[in-house]
Amino acid sequence: MQVFLIRKQQNRYICSVKKMIYLVVLLMLLKPIFPVVEYAVNYDYISKVLCVNKDKPKLKCNGKCHLMKELAKAAESEKPNPSDKRNTTQEVELLFFQEINTLFVTNPVFYKTQKTNSAYSNLYTYKLVHSVFHPPTFIV
Repeated sequence: MQVFLIRKQQNRYICSVKKMIYLVVLLMLLKPIFPVVEYAVNYDYISKVLCVNKDKPKLKCNGKCHLMKELAKAAESEKPNPSDKRNTTQEVELLFFQEINTLFVTNPVFYKTQKTNSAYSNLYTYKLVHSVFHPPTFIV
């Protein structure tokens, strides 16, 4: 009974860890969408207060400039910082050159081949059997 309880606790622990991993992966995948959701939720506030082009109604910006800034910030935060690279590698191209010697082709020479004796070349024989071999059956 005690072993059963221990396994049940382990299964609960594993399920909770799986749920946490799924939640973290889901948040990582949805991270770029958060500025768009924030824009949709706070549309009135962004279009009236935070919009850079609110003095120019002909542009019909309605806070899209603020959305673009937030999306740029989100994209910039996802990029790895080049100053964080500690291992800088240099690429070196190696080129090998070998001069190809000219190829002289001479006229082909054909040698006469002797005819083989047909009696020696056809030594393979087979027996044509129409029936299939069946092993004996024993009745006990």
